[in-house]
Amino acid sequence: MGTPMIYELRRPKNIVTGKNYPALFIMHGIGSNEHNVLSLVDGLEEHFYIFSVRGQLSQGPGFAYFTIQGYGKPHREVFDDGIDKLTNFITYASEKYPLDLNKLYLLGFSQGANVSMTLALTLGNKIKGVVALSGYIPIFVKEEYNINPDKNLAVYISHGEFDQVLPFEWGKENVDYFTKLGIPVTFNTYPEGHTVSEKNLQDFQKWVLTDVQR
Repeated sequence: MGTPMIYELRRPKNIVTGKNYPALFIMHGIGSNEHNVLSLVDGLEEHFYIFSVRGQLSQGPGFAYFTIQGYGKPHREVFDDGIDKLTNFITYASEKYPLDLNKLYLLGFSQGANVSMTLALTLGNKIKGVVALSGYIPIFVKEEYNINPDKNLAVYISHGEFDQVLPFEWGKENVDYFTKLGIPVTFNTYPEGHTVSEKNLQDFQKWVLTDVQR
């Protein structure tokens, strides 16, 4: 299988032959790229193979995984295509690199959080955990996608209380949705806008490092 998407890879310094490693797939926000979000996971490459995946669409100075037709309303066909491409990329990485397939994690900010939560909801036992920073789950995903999360899935959601791009209420709706599915959620809020504070970064990194030991 050829490389389905452009990505930046970080891996542990001392790879042990025959050992499989947890993996962390990172998805950026709209107009950003695979390099800009790597600062969110500094240090985690000692524990994970980290794949920072570039959106397949050009968007301003950067890239995107889907386009939108209105506030909180992705273009359905474009969104579907983005999810298909990310699904294929996870399969590609799982076959090419020495990954522990029981410990695959997703992390996304803004638009990247939207696709991360969607993938976690639809890929069944492929995904062990998801970190969703300031995102939302599109209504058509909830109503029309085949929702099939793993019974052991765990979720970390954060949202800025003063988010001027995606309302704080949307973060609470994400929590309610996963909770109703019986999925444990850690929900942290911060007195900030549409960004990731240093405290948020420390909190979700600690969560990931703890969860991977489950």
